[in-house]
Amino acid sequence: MQSLGASLVAISPQLQKFSRELVTERRLPFEVLGDPGLAVAQSFGVAFKMPAKMQRVYRDIFKLDLPHFNGDDSWMLPMPARYVVDRQAVIRSAEVNLDHTRRPEVAATLDVLRTL
Repeated sequence: MQSLGASLVAISPQLQKFSRELVTERRLPFEVLGDPGLAVAQSFGVAFKMPAKMQRVYRDIFKLDLPHFNGDDSWMLPMPARYVVDRQAVIRSAEVNLDHTRRPEVAATLDVLRTL
């Protein structure tokens, strides 16, 4: 990506202290920006409220306290999304998936970058 003149950033609703821990623990070579209250995700139309049944699964089975990590009790999450934005702030490519286990392929992102 760097050789193509691009930068990668992630945007997360979790509190910055947890994002910093993630970057450190996983040695991520990119920034993780904060989106408190999912303002950015909502403006892009990719935020959703987790259904009550899934809230119980996350809380009781996965032992994941989403309100603790996100700093609110909204149980809102962003859908996995990838945007390629050019230097004029124009979105050149967008990919969103309702299935959080499916992430955009790096090769597809590189192909888009090569066209810019």
